[in-house]
Amino acid sequence: METRRKIATGEAQSQGQLRTTGWTSASKVAEKLLKSRFRILLCGESAFRHRQKRFVTNQFGGPKYKFSITVQSYISLTMKKQRLLVLGFLGIILVFRSYTIVIGQTKPVLVVLNKDDATLAIIDPVEMKLTAKVPTGTGPHEVVLSVDGTTAYVANYGAQTPGNSISVIDIPTAKELRRVDISPLLRPHGLHLIGGRLYFTAEANRAIARYDPAANKIDWIMGTGQNGSHMVVGTADQRKFYTANIGSDSVSAIELPPLTPGRRPVTHIAVGKQPEAIDLSPDGKEVWVGLNAEGMAEVVDVVGYKSAAKINIGGRPYRVKFTPDGKLVVCTMIATKELLVIGAATRKEIKRIKLESTPLGLVFSADGKTAFVTAGDPDVVLKLDMDSGRVLGRVETGKVPDGIAVAGI
Repeated sequence: METRRKIATGEAQSQGQLRTTGWTSASKVAEKLLKSRFRILLCGESAFRHRQKRFVTNQFGGPKYKFSITVQSYISLTMKKQRLLVLGFLGIILVFRSYTIVIGQTKPVLVVLNKDDATLAIIDPVEMKLTAKVPTGTGPHEVVLSVDGTTAYVANYGAQTPGNSISVIDIPTAKELRRVDISPLLRPHGLHLIGGRLYFTAEANRAIARYDPAANKIDWIMGTGQNGSHMVVGTADQRKFYTANIGSDSVSAIELPPLTPGRRPVTHIAVGKQPEAIDLSPDGKEVWVGLNAEGMAEVVDVVGYKSAAKINIGGRPYRVKFTPDGKLVVCTMIATKELLVIGAATRKEIKRIKLESTPLGLVFSADGKTAFVTAGDPDVVLKLDMDSGRVLGRVETGKVPDGIAVAGI
């Protein structure tokens, strides 16, 4: 088969969540998956040049475990027949045409960075219990997890001396696998993991870059030319990325080839004062940013490359995050110790959830019903029910918990 990019499309069940009841349903899951409306990127050059997307199914094997289904799409000149490999207790690999569907148990995991301790805390998000700590570089600010929750990537921002490394941490063994020297890039901060590749901002260099873990090298750099390119978000197809530039009052839209006709690789969109927090809507049409100096959130139309609205939220939003279904936007409000919930479509405030500490980082469970929040004064990590606002659990992890990521729940 000729090695080329292809797109598989179809129809899916609710929000793309495929459900099964046990091992015997593997073939049915595969059939549903191949009919899914998810856009699955197939790419060639070798049998294992692939992209991955994770699906969560019903609980199996106890309340702390869930099935995960990973699609590893690839092209092989010799693959002609369907094969089924049973990997004992580890799970099932179903090879169907050009798809490999891996069904196995994924243990939910929550990770938090303690900035002042220079550690990564590994937490059981079901029981909210600390299970391990792993040393990182100085001043760890942001963290992301691989889709299977087994690998964490940490941006070591530094303190008075600029940081120049990214820690790669194995979650099951709670060990740092390697500390990647990104020199001459400095001050890595925002992280976004897509298709097995890590995109990050290098704030001191006014740039974003891409790290390939498989090759253990940085294989792409693009300058923004803006001051304080702090956070980064991107589309699932790795075509478009957006940075919030604190010192230039702008959002940079960065497009990778092939470019949209008439567009430049980098387009700067003027926004309000000191944009820091940033998130991309699940449909890829809007970027929301938090304006530190104005006490507002700003909505950017990334199709028309222009500001669409400003929302007065009455204070600085440390982070701005869409819920997974894209219906809500949640801001962590430092001054008032609240989570502010806004309707994404109406751009109107829905409610505020009062907290015991100052909220900082924020992530959601896959269904958006549970939020995990890092908070300071006092330092704690909270588990919240988004409907009621009730605190479901809390755990102390270390000094100044900030960056946070979750998988498998």
